[in-house]
Amino acid sequence: MAGSSHGHTPAAWTGVIIAFIGFCVSGMFMVMAQPVGVIGGLVVVGLGGVVGLAMRAAGLGMPKPETVRAGAREDSERGTRTGAGV
Repeated sequence: MAGSSHGHTPAAWTGVIIAFIGFCVSGMFMVMAQPVGVIGGLVVVGLGGVVGLAMRAAGLGMPKPETVRAGAREDSERGTRTGAGV
Protein backbone atom coordinates (compact mmCIF):
# COMPACT_ATOMS: atom_id res chain seq x y z
CA MET A 1 0.00 0.00 0.00
CA ALA A 2 2.81 2.43 0.78
CA GLY A 3 4.37 1.79 -2.62
CA SER A 4 1.48 3.35 -4.51
CA SER A 5 0.04 6.82 -4.46
CA HIS A 6 -3.55 5.61 -4.89
CA GLY A 7 -5.90 8.41 -3.92
CA HIS A 8 -3.28 10.94 -2.89
CA THR A 9 -4.55 13.68 -5.17
CA PRO A 10 -6.47 16.91 -4.62
CA ALA A 11 -9.42 15.44 -6.57
CA ALA A 12 -9.61 12.37 -4.33
CA TRP A 13 -9.25 14.27 -1.07
CA THR A 14 -11.83 16.89 -2.03
CA GLY A 15 -14.37 14.32 -3.19
CA VAL A 16 -13.97 12.22 -0.05
CA ILE A 17 -14.20 15.20 2.30
CA ILE A 18 -17.41 16.44 0.65
CA ALA A 19 -18.88 12.92 0.72
CA PHE A 20 -17.92 12.53 4.39
CA ILE A 21 -19.66 15.79 5.28
CA GLY A 22 -22.76 14.60 3.43
CA PHE A 23 -22.61 11.28 5.28
CA CYS A 24 -22.42 13.07 8.63
CA VAL A 25 -25.31 15.38 7.73
CA SER A 26 -27.42 12.46 6.56
CA GLY A 27 -26.67 10.48 9.72
CA MET A 28 -27.53 13.42 11.93
CA PHE A 29 -30.90 13.92 10.24
CA MET A 30 -31.56 10.18 10.33
CA VAL A 31 -31.24 10.21 14.12
CA MET A 32 -33.56 13.22 14.26
CA ALA A 33 -36.09 11.37 12.04
CA GLN A 34 -36.09 14.09 9.36
CA PRO A 35 -36.32 12.36 5.94
CA VAL A 36 -35.76 15.57 3.97
CA GLY A 37 -32.45 16.13 5.76
CA VAL A 38 -31.40 12.52 5.12
CA ILE A 39 -32.08 12.93 1.41
CA GLY A 40 -30.23 16.27 1.42
CA GLY A 41 -27.21 14.61 3.01
CA LEU A 42 -27.27 11.85 0.41
CA VAL A 43 -27.36 14.49 -2.33
CA VAL A 44 -24.22 16.01 -0.82
CA VAL A 45 -22.58 12.55 -0.84
CA GLY A 46 -23.35 12.27 -4.57
CA LEU A 47 -22.08 15.80 -5.10
CA GLY A 48 -18.75 14.74 -3.60
CA GLY A 49 -18.39 12.10 -6.29
CA VAL A 50 -19.28 14.55 -9.03
CA VAL A 51 -16.79 17.13 -7.73
CA GLY A 52 -14.05 14.49 -7.52
CA LEU A 53 -14.67 13.39 -11.10
CA ALA A 54 -14.77 16.98 -12.34
CA MET A 55 -11.48 17.76 -10.62
CA ARG A 56 -9.93 14.60 -12.09
CA ALA A 57 -11.11 15.68 -15.54
CA ALA A 58 -9.50 19.08 -14.90
CA GLY A 59 -6.15 17.36 -14.35
CA LEU A 60 -6.01 17.28 -10.56
CA GLY A 61 -6.26 13.48 -10.30
CA MET A 62 -3.99 10.57 -11.08
CA PRO A 63 -2.81 10.30 -14.69
CA LYS A 64 -4.41 7.51 -16.69
CA PRO A 65 -2.36 4.28 -16.87
CA GLU A 66 -1.91 4.70 -20.64
CA THR A 67 -0.23 8.06 -20.05
CA VAL A 68 2.14 6.61 -17.48
CA ARG A 69 3.06 3.67 -19.71
CA ALA A 70 3.58 5.96 -22.71
CA GLY A 71 5.92 8.16 -20.67
CA ALA A 72 7.90 5.14 -19.50
CA ARG A 73 8.11 3.87 -23.07
CA GLU A 74 9.45 7.24 -24.26
CA ASP A 75 12.04 7.25 -21.48
CA SER A 76 13.22 3.77 -22.40
CA GLU A 77 13.49 4.74 -26.06
CA ARG A 78 15.67 7.72 -25.13
CA GLY A 79 17.86 5.51 -22.99
CA THR A 80 17.00 7.17 -19.69
CA ARG A 81 16.55 4.88 -16.75
CA THR A 82 13.97 5.51 -14.12
CA GLY A 83 13.13 3.63 -10.98
CA ALA A 84 14.49 2.86 -7.55
CA GLY A 85 18.12 1.99 -7.17
CA VAL A 86 19.24 3.44 -10.49
